[in-house]
Amino acid sequence: MCVCGLSAAICIGGCLEPSDSPGKNSWTFENELPNERPVGWTIAATKPTAGLAKWQTQRDGDAPSNPNVLALAHTENYDGAFNLAIAKGPAFGDFELTVQVKAVKGEEDQGGGPIWRCQDEDNYYTCRFNPLESNFRVYVVADGKRRQLGSTHVMTRSERWYEIRVRMVGQRIECWLEGRHPLSVTDGTFSRPGHVGLWTKADAVTSFDDLRVQPLDAAAQP
Repeated sequence: MCVCGLSAAICIGGCLEPSDSPGKNSWTFENELPNERPVGWTIAATKPTAGLAKWQTQRDGDAPSNPNVLALAHTENYDGAFNLAIAKGPAFGDFELTVQVKAVKGEEDQGGGPIWRCQDEDNYYTCRFNPLESNFRVYVVADGKRRQLGSTHVMTRSERWYEIRVRMVGQRIECWLEGRHPLSVTDGTFSRPGHVGLWTKADAVTSFDDLRVQPLDAAAQP
């Protein structure tokens, strides 16, 4: 286990200095250099089929907090590979989370969403929308194997921003897309606090903005 709280297997980008990490609970990417991976983020993958995806800060004039977003700009992964960008810093237990997500393209898969209570690249929760499948789902990934916890039918499209909101207290998970289409499930796979981050599958190219976390328990653990 690295001092940043991520497993050594995924802490490939080095650690934040201790003074940078406590209390960090929002990411807008406005102060990041374009076309570079933002400071304080680790890139990883669950069961990669062709290596790690390329994540970078990009300018997007339609972004909720204009101009910068964090984008998965390129990946050659396919099939059951999950692409991850994990925020270093505090680990969250009970919380509310919001993030803006825009599906850009992808032939096999599109869209994406947040991850939370992330222990390492093979163990976390995620929810996501997929314009190709017209659904919104929540999953648990344990030991690299994904299990669906809930699903609902939604109509979404690429090149449009959508807000995903997640609330987890204890074993109760609630997710909303644009404040609607609620998913409410119970799962006890991960009870420990974990990191938050961003997720896509296979060849999905996706942009993310305004990731914000509000702890609902004691202060987030550095």
